Amino acid sequence: MTPTAGVQRGSSQPSSLASQPSSVTFRGFPEEALLFYEGLEADNSKAYWTDRRDVYERTVRQPLQALLDELEPEFGAGKIFRPYRDVRFSADKSPYKTAAAALVPSEDGGASFYVQISARGLFVGAGCYHMSRDQLARYREAVLHDGPGGELARVSEALAGAGFELHGERLQRVPRGVDPGHPRADLLRFKGVAAMRDFGVQPWLETPRCRAEVADAWRAAASFVGWLGRHVGPAEETEGDRRGRRG
Repeated sequence: MTPTAGVQRGSSQPSSLASQPSSVTFRGFPEEALLFYEGLEADNSKAYWTDRRDVYERTVRQPLQALLDELEPEFGAGKIFRPYRDVRFSADKSPYKTAAAALVPSEDGGASFYVQISARGLFVGAGCYHMSRDQLARYREAVLHDGPGGELARVSEALAGAGFELHGERLQRVPRGVDPGHPRADLLRFKGVAAMRDFGVQPWLETPRCRAEVADAWRAAASFVGWLGRHVGPAEETEGDRRGRRG
């Protein structure tokens, strides 16, 4: 499973709803939320959405906002992605995203924490899934050198042990000029990288324990977010980057 509702691109903010503090306590995501998205996958239409908008608000958006509010003291403020797809340049004209997600940018702006709920359950992660050109240059420079590169390799191994997998667009080969036998060749092929953990559908998903599971997963990924903050940092946006992000 990969992120479907949206992920961080450079240091720009996601197209998101203005996050208003929730008036409810987070008690988990009810089964009705998963059934809502199961139905949306079968009938991704304005009629389905309009008829069930109250279900989305009550079982998806409000619990997700409550979760962000309760995690904010430790991780910072988050924003929920809009539920509407940008279909201007897509052959798929389905109007709605089949998952709800939120992003919590790190303080240094180099990476973010991520959480997603869909018919397939809970999906969490952290990283910088889309890097700008300057971020990618700094990432590769750091990975090439034994100090920061070795640290990232160790962090990656620890993440794998905690149930995470690294995702992101990759080159088929190492970047030009790099020895194909480089000890961190796999890491050098990434053009953007995020550590993701797919929990699927769990019995505790509809209980307050869900908050603890998300928090524990984000804590496990904190060293990865810290590495990206120190060695990659926020994007230095250029006109070319802005054009590339349109749509």
